[in-house]
Amino acid sequence: MNSPTSLATIDDTLAIDSDSTQRLFLDARTANSFSSKPVPADTLAAIYELTKMSPTMMNNQPLRITWVQSPEARERLASHLAEGNQEKTRSAPAVAVLSYDSDWHEHFPTFFPPAPERKAMFDGDRNTRAEIGKNNAWLQSGIFIMAVRAVGLHAGPMGGFDAAGVDAEFNAGTAHRAFMVVNVGEPGENAWFPRLPRLSADIAVRTI
Repeated sequence: MNSPTSLATIDDTLAIDSDSTQRLFLDARTANSFSSKPVPADTLAAIYELTKMSPTMMNNQPLRITWVQSPEARERLASHLAEGNQEKTRSAPAVAVLSYDSDWHEHFPTFFPPAPERKAMFDGDRNTRAEIGKNNAWLQSGIFIMAVRAVGLHAGPMGGFDAAGVDAEFNAGTAHRAFMVVNVGEPGENAWFPRLPRLSADIAVRTI
């Protein structure tokens, strides 16, 4: 059985300062409303520069980010969201559609220059490529959310949407497949639901 760990003990083990720990982990929340303050383009660029450092299989980096910013595009996106998510997305200062590229292997010479010939391993197996792309893009999406927090903003990741409809609107003609929509910005009024309990280490962790 694992013994409880106090926050003070956690602080003693960290290589980052306590304020950063609070911002990235302990105080970080999923925002449900946002202020109208715009997110500058250089901040959105910084989010990607951090996100791209995520670990992925063979450095394959299948995540594709579409920032949906124009009012017309925002309405097109909202029409494919669950009703409870539509107004959140209309009012957020920045919205990202996260997709995975099932043809990620086409970029082998760029992301894995020591062995670009490995592309041939995946040329004929679209299903395997899609599964690898999806799994690694999910890994990158966690780093994306941490990057949003690192630049001082909050994220509202959502899965309640018609993925096929979003793909038809924003990924047509590509091998990209949407799997998450993330609202980004500074929190607005009543942005937080009460924090729900987390599982204890006794339930979630074991040592063999």
